[in-house]
Amino acid sequence: METVTSGKIATWADQAQPILIAFGFKILGAIAVFVVGRWLIHLVTQLVGVGMARQKLDPTVQRYLASFIHVALNMILVVAILGYFGVETTSFAALVAGAGVAIGAAWSGLLGNFAAGIFLLVLRPYQVGDYVLAGGVEGVVQELGLFGTTITTPDHVKTIVGNGKIMGGDIRNYSAHAYRRVDLVAQLAGSADPHQAIALLHDAVSKVPNICTTPGVDVTILEFNEFGPRLAVRPYCHTAHFWQVYFDTNMVIADTLRRAGFPVATRPVKVYPV
Repeated sequence: METVTSGKIATWADQAQPILIAFGFKILGAIAVFVVGRWLIHLVTQLVGVGMARQKLDPTVQRYLASFIHVALNMILVVAILGYFGVETTSFAALVAGAGVAIGAAWSGLLGNFAAGIFLLVLRPYQVGDYVLAGGVEGVVQELGLFGTTITTPDHVKTIVGNGKIMGGDIRNYSAHAYRRVDLVAQLAGSADPHQAIALLHDAVSKVPNICTTPGVDVTILEFNEFGPRLAVRPYCHTAHFWQVYFDTNMVIADTLRRAGFPVATRPVKVYPV
């Protein structure tokens, strides 16, 4: 009995040996294909990046295309390895499509951000390095990613805004033009001479560093309120110098009016009949 059992085991071992050897070679081949494929994908991605850099494409476009090529080639590699093992790739494609529908339903917001990112890339309302107000966040664009835009705010905080939120609202690109206007006001007392104040402020503000000479500084009466005339003081400057010009001009307004002896604007006292 033991002899018969041993014979059967030996027969099964003899029959299984070629299958196991063939399967082992397939495993080794799959590992080799994976390693070589990953190396080739890395090489192709690098070559494409170098080519795009030579063509001086925008860094945002380079990152988008590099990410797309990397993901697409990795999917092709996985399908090729599965086909090597005899897996029906059409069924796998159907499975991926079904999974994509399920994931799309669950991650609709994420996919919406991805689609918005593509529109931002095509429409190009802003570029890396621009100073913008997008999605309710103001600052310098550091990166336009697949799903969100990275903005560094004026208080030096890294903020990532979903591309869908950006596309769903207004986008202000302060770097689109060569200069922008700084809107400030100077409140005068009712007894002050607005013509003298306008002349003094125009001359003083024109000396603030980093403002544009063309167009020149605008100083004029904006409105009248209960305190007196309210002047609009509007220098122009490059976006990079906006806050410096903003604060310096405020200081110049205060110093100029104080040195000239202009009275402090106060609320008029109302006299009621007895």
